[in-house]
Amino acid sequence: MAFEGLTEKLNAAFKRLRGKGRLTEKDVKEAMREIRLALLEADVSYKVVKEFIARVSERAVGSDVLEALSPAQQIVKIVNEELVALMGGSDAKLTIASSPPTVVMLVGLQGAGKTTNGAKLAGLMKKQGKRPLLAACDIYRPAAIQQLEVVGGQLDIPVFQMGQTDPVDIAKAAVEHAKKHGNDMVFLDTAGRLHVDEALMDELRAVKAAVDPTEILLVVDAMIGQDAVNAAKAFDEALDITGVMLTKLDGDARGGAALSIKATTGKPIKFAGVGEKLDQIEVFHPDRMASRILGMGDVLSLIEKAEQSFDLKKAQELQEKLKKNRFTLADYYDQLVQVKGMGSLSDIMGMLPGVNAKDLDGASLDEKMLSRTEAIILSMTPAERDDPKLLNSSRKKRIAAGAGVQVVDVNRLLKQFEMMQALTKQMAGGKMPRGMGALMGKGKGGRRGGFGGFGRPRF
Repeated sequence: MAFEGLTEKLNAAFKRLRGKGRLTEKDVKEAMREIRLALLEADVSYKVVKEFIARVSERAVGSDVLEALSPAQQIVKIVNEELVALMGGSDAKLTIASSPPTVVMLVGLQGAGKTTNGAKLAGLMKKQGKRPLLAACDIYRPAAIQQLEVVGGQLDIPVFQMGQTDPVDIAKAAVEHAKKHGNDMVFLDTAGRLHVDEALMDELRAVKAAVDPTEILLVVDAMIGQDAVNAAKAFDEALDITGVMLTKLDGDARGGAALSIKATTGKPIKFAGVGEKLDQIEVFHPDRMASRILGMGDVLSLIEKAEQSFDLKKAQELQEKLKKNRFTLADYYDQLVQVKGMGSLSDIMGMLPGVNAKDLDGASLDEKMLSRTEAIILSMTPAERDDPKLLNSSRKKRIAAGAGVQVVDVNRLLKQFEMMQALTKQMAGGKMPRGMGALMGKGKGGRRGGFGGFGRPRF
């Protein structure tokens, strides 16, 4: 995530505070100095940092904090609350027009990701029951129209385009097309430049005047730091933007833009692009982002990801199969696909409280293992997936060649699958799997369970 360095430095500052029973004003000042340096290194605006530290310091040196039983926790709470306020306080939702279509004008510099992230946002709206239309108003960048048609096709969203004609005419025609064809949202993919110039702003003003958009969203690359804030100020002064969409928030850059834009422009961050895939877009929640920055995780977003990725019908079918001890490699593959749909393992683990970025160094290795497992299962025939006992040495060689792995990798997968089958059989029969008793704190006599002595847990 973009805030890994900031998270690490803030946690180091808090750790030093936790080692003290009581805090003095000197302790607080030292902690504030470290927090100030951490924010500046994360490329947060100097003015924003100065005001932030002043607010935190004023609250942190109060008697309620200095005399608290756990003053370090009180300061973490204050920093968390001020971070939430800095990023907007509460979620800012997309405004929906009272009479359709809702027109969303996407603006920003070239390379910020307007085309892809505009399509992602349209896809998110489609999942919520809307009928979006993408309009190709960028007539300058090579292949911009083609790119929009490709991503629109992948999301099954119609694309309106008129070739290399006047963008103002395209925008007006797109809105009329939406009215006639029942599209209740129109996303205008406008042109960008490598830098802010008057010609770009004049064109965007003309498009705005022609279609009176419900929303003007500025798409900003989170990895360009303070340049993102400067661009946001320029676009806001020219167009009076209604919100911001941050892209590449999954990158390893300093990410201070997210902490500066709201304070600098007064306009909320509404969405965040968190990956390259077309479903990797999130509503921006200031409270959840503050929790991530402070290393507290983001369990709510993790639950939402799971709900979006997991198929309830398949889960119910799997439950029935487990009851009948009919868990196959095909089922194993289905579960693997759904887990991969939640995103990278490092992203998932990063949402768990207390998981440090350094603890995720091996996550990429696990993802490669998942890909190998997927390739091996896909190289099998349906009959082989249903009954692995059919896999003799010649079949294993064929599967290994098809998956681009060694026979030993195929054998390893089959061994893991056998262990999982044995585990599901035991659990389906209501028995505790062998070895689980020790993990759950069960004594030798089996009378005390791992849940405070309430006996053996039931599965």
